[in-house]
Amino acid sequence: MSEDAHARPSGDAPEPLYDVDIPTPTHAERARTLVARISTGTLCTLALEPAGYPYGSFVTVAFEDGNPVFLISRLAEHTKNLERDSRASLLVAEGGSIDPLANGRVTMLGPCTRVERDRDSARAAFLTSHPNALYYADFRDFAFWRLQVASVRYIGGYGRMSWVSEAEWQAAEPDPLGPSAAGTIAHMNADHAEAMVLYCKAFSKATEITAASMTGVDRYGFEMSAKTTEGLRPVRLAFAKPVSTPQEARAALISMLKDARNKLAC
Repeated sequence: MSEDAHARPSGDAPEPLYDVDIPTPTHAERARTLVARISTGTLCTLALEPAGYPYGSFVTVAFEDGNPVFLISRLAEHTKNLERDSRASLLVAEGGSIDPLANGRVTMLGPCTRVERDRDSARAAFLTSHPNALYYADFRDFAFWRLQVASVRYIGGYGRMSWVSEAEWQAAEPDPLGPSAAGTIAHMNADHAEAMVLYCKAFSKATEITAASMTGVDRYGFEMSAKTTEGLRPVRLAFAKPVSTPQEARAALISMLKDARNKLAC
């Protein structure tokens, strides 16, 4: 399990309000979950002119076994760069936060080469994510390219960052709640704000809070931002066992709410 800077006290930092050793997604899992729901990014190659400078291009992307796949024209500058030097990186980033630096982002580095073998699988992966590309996918100047991930830099916002190895990246899987997480979070915050307060008071050290909101949910549990006298503080709680569907997550949250009410005699 991963260790995050905001979870472990350092120097004058306050003690966490929850057990930091509870099940938590690894950074590899968080990164795979993030990229699975993003279909565009910035492809960086090494420019021909002026030679050696990083050259960033906006591209559409799909993922095949964790490796980015592109459908790009040989007329594009990034393609010309890759034909000379395969070293490349791809940055994908979340949007939607008032503070852009609080968003998650992932940079994948490795050689990016034209797909010669297994072209059908690369084609299928890309067109599943970008069906509108079908009309030009077979143009003679277009080809599929794959970035073979060798290393990953994951940043999950402030205080959550690390390098992820190729082995960790390949072994990880996107969280099954990834596609439904935003809906679950919005529903809980809009309709069950009281439940978040009860979760905190019953299962964490945040017993004197006045409000709390859900900020994340995954197969292992969920995260909240609790309003304390010292300001907003993170709280993470674990499900009794990992879940794999939104329905299982809902059942786990209902069960925890019943336990919280019983514990607090509400």
